[in-house]
Amino acid sequence: MSQQNTNTEDTIDLKELFFSLIAQWKLIALCVILSLVCALLYLRTTPDTYAVDALVQVEESKGASAALLGDLSSMIDQKQPAQAEIEILKSRLVLGSVIQNLNLNVKISGMQDSFTDRLFAPHNYQTEYLKNAIIFKDDEKSFDLRQFEVPAAYLDKNLLLSFSGSKFTLTDSKTELPIFSGALNQNTQHSSPEGLWKVAIYSKDDFKDSYIVQKQSMPAAVSSILENYSVAEKGKMTGVLGLNYQGQDKEHITKVLNSILVAYSQQNIERRSAESAQTLKFLDEQLPDLKKQLDVAEREFNKFRQQYNTVDVTKESELYLTQSVTLETQKAELEQKVAEAGAKYTGEHPVMQQMNAQLSALNSKISELENTLKQLPDLQRRYLQLFREVEVKTQLYTALLNSYQQLRIAKAGEIGNVRIVDTAVAPIEPIAPKKLQILILSIFLGGFLGTLLALLRNMMRSGIKDSSQIENELDLPVYATVPRSPVQESRIKLLKKKKSIPVLAIKNNDDIAIESLRSMRTAIHFAMSAAKNNLIMISGPAPEVGKSFISTNLAAILAQSNKRVLIIDADMRRGYLHKYFNSDNSAGLAEYLNDQQSLEAVISTTEIEGLSVISRGKSPSNPSELLSSAKFAAMLEQLSPMYDHVIIDTPPVLAVTDGIIISQFTGVNLVIARFAKTQMKELELTLNRFEQVGVKVNGIILNDIQRGTGGYSYGYNYSYGYKASADND
Repeated sequence: MSQQNTNTEDTIDLKELFFSLIAQWKLIALCVILSLVCALLYLRTTPDTYAVDALVQVEESKGASAALLGDLSSMIDQKQPAQAEIEILKSRLVLGSVIQNLNLNVKISGMQDSFTDRLFAPHNYQTEYLKNAIIFKDDEKSFDLRQFEVPAAYLDKNLLLSFSGSKFTLTDSKTELPIFSGALNQNTQHSSPEGLWKVAIYSKDDFKDSYIVQKQSMPAAVSSILENYSVAEKGKMTGVLGLNYQGQDKEHITKVLNSILVAYSQQNIERRSAESAQTLKFLDEQLPDLKKQLDVAEREFNKFRQQYNTVDVTKESELYLTQSVTLETQKAELEQKVAEAGAKYTGEHPVMQQMNAQLSALNSKISELENTLKQLPDLQRRYLQLFREVEVKTQLYTALLNSYQQLRIAKAGEIGNVRIVDTAVAPIEPIAPKKLQILILSIFLGGFLGTLLALLRNMMRSGIKDSSQIENELDLPVYATVPRSPVQESRIKLLKKKKSIPVLAIKNNDDIAIESLRSMRTAIHFAMSAAKNNLIMISGPAPEVGKSFISTNLAAILAQSNKRVLIIDADMRRGYLHKYFNSDNSAGLAEYLNDQQSLEAVISTTEIEGLSVISRGKSPSNPSELLSSAKFAAMLEQLSPMYDHVIIDTPPVLAVTDGIIISQFTGVNLVIARFAKTQMKELELTLNRFEQVGVKVNGIILNDIQRGTGGYSYGYNYSYGYKASADND
């Protein structure tokens, strides 16, 4: 009898869980192998991805008019934040010029680029973008797309490009209708209701495959670049921007990122020189007018001097003249600064208000000086006015001319406030896929999935796992708990090869399973003392519970105790007891019941002393009728006194009625249940079948226990009983 389990709480046995996972190591290994295979397929079909990077520094720089504005330039020039430069680097202003220069708005790909094609027949597709053409290579063949202008209706649409001799055809991928055709190696134009087509394809190769060509709109082309392009500031408030661009062609992504740097630097220089250009424009307009005014003033002054010869200018008049010239010069310079600042600020800006206040103060001083000059004699006053006009215009013209020359020099040397620190260089190693990491991850993922499946299988195997469960719920004794025998590992292989199977009690007499069967001899002795005969029936609810294994080894153990034992294979459908004893199956129970053989002819002795066997014979068409016949009952009555024990191995009770029929003749009825496989409901139905015919089951044998004295068995869950695929002779 097995030890009663007094702990009825639902707890998790970690040791049991651990060894149940070890028992399913093949499932876990299979999941790991499948995961590795999937990872290898992914690595084979996924092209390498490369990344290039560059560094740009945004410097604080004063404008070109700093020399003209003096101290006010610190108020006008302000440092731009890095976020503004990041947005400019991602704008259509920069990326659009790169797209136009490299024809990045045209995408070409191969039709043979699916998963299966990359796996079994990979093509080496390469696209080279140049300023005047796009070169597409398919292994050793290539063609140049030198012009590709399509109507607006076909922008961002896939067009199928196919070749036939010296011609090519463009087909709409959705409608599969040809929409344009032309000759190779020449420019082709065609007007359609949708718009104008301009296509030029040059090639000397003969193409059999078709290709996908797409002309993208500017927003779509920019979005396509932004998918693999990123800009971020290195650190906080450093003014250093890091540019990163990813792609599968390392030479192409290097060229694109360097083109972005060039375009950004050029627009930055143009933006920084815009202030100088605006000032030069102002001076270009003012200098001719001022030159004319100077010429007029000189002519009037010379005419006055010729008319009145000369006039003696007193010291007081010279002082008035000097002050007037100085004030007029300052006023002209300040008006120039106001004109330049007015392009950046409104009239309410503090800078503009300060300049206007200075201009008002100068006008007041000039007005006061003019009132003073009016008090001089008329001739002297006219002389001073004409002389003042000539001096003011001369000095102002000279100052503006100097400023004009300085601005021209400053504009020619303008370098902007952007410094390219690092340009893009071709990468060496790909950044993705990370092969080693993927392989390691696939091993862990496969192990996790295998463990998960093993746990799910273990949870779904809600069979009987404790002998106390049977005793408590069915009120039946458990005669023995038979541990799993590692020696039986080769049994299934022998069974499938239709070879003889060794008897474990003979081959390994000290096996733990045999020791367990020996312990039930006392229980059988007490059961037979109250039984009506010495016939022992061994049955089970379903196939593969180990009936034949238990029957054979129990018979061998009883025979080794100097008992006369007969074992009968009553499973005339799929029994295979003859394989244990290497006996002839041509004459067995079926032949005796069909009156084809005598009883003495079907009883065979074995190599085990005291043990005889009756095999099932050839499978009859009516086994249930033969077992319920009077001849079978008479045979049992005849055999009972001839032996100490007669063991009858029967078919599954829930599958056929043979076991129920035989149980009516036997004195001891034992039912085999298999650990973690046989359901409690199956045992209940089996007992109900026996109770319906008035037969009492003496006890249960729990077979294939995975909990041994040293823990769990490490072997696979081998079947000890019913194997339909191997026992039909």
